[in-house]
Amino acid sequence: MTKTGKTDDDAVPRRSMRRLREKENRCNTILKAAETLFGQKGYHQTSIEEIADLAEVSTGAVYFYFKNKEELLTKLMQEIGHDLRKAVGEEYQKSEFSLDSFRNVAFAFLGDFCLRHPEKIAIFFRESVGQSVEVEEQRKRVFVKLTSDIKDAIIRISRGQGRNFATERSPELIAVCIVGIYERIACHYLLWQDHSTEVLQMAEESAAFMLGGVNSLFAPDVPKTGRREKKAPK
Repeated sequence: MTKTGKTDDDAVPRRSMRRLREKENRCNTILKAAETLFGQKGYHQTSIEEIADLAEVSTGAVYFYFKNKEELLTKLMQEIGHDLRKAVGEEYQKSEFSLDSFRNVAFAFLGDFCLRHPEKIAIFFRESVGQSVEVEEQRKRVFVKLTSDIKDAIIRISRGQGRNFATERSPELIAVCIVGIYERIACHYLLWQDHSTEVLQMAEESAAFMLGGVNSLFAPDVPKTGRREKKAPK
């Protein structure tokens, strides 16, 4: 028994838990350093030695946790994709899957996520493009999941409105367009040009554009008789 009254058996798991936390903290520190450098300097312009220096660990420590830069990039894509999906999903839920969701999501993505996390956006939309097959597969998985999330939200919105879409493909088509709009706005106005001061206005306009597209793909209202109303003869 130790001086604190704990048995030796109690002390071993506590030491194990401490080591596990230390490893997790070191791994997260390395990932954060890679995120900063990939976002600011670029993936190809960043070396493992620079990542180790910023993380204040040895180069060997980086290779202990990650076999190469590609694995670092893949892991960052997983985390950024998760954070982005979470942010978008929370906004749909806050709006109770109403049409207001489109405005709120636009502000959450452009006015909050993009401005607060420029390195994440640079990695997600720029640095992950044209890399290895493994990185491209991870990029594809994230985009497919994000598109599926938005598609499901759109279907719930239509049900809440008591309306149907013109075709079964409409919700997915809208979701694909929305993800594409987010990507192009982020690249064109935040990565290629610096229009960050105008991002809130862009969020407002893009939301209005998306909402107009959604409304245009709703099927025409059908009377309860099941037949469309005919115009009275002139």
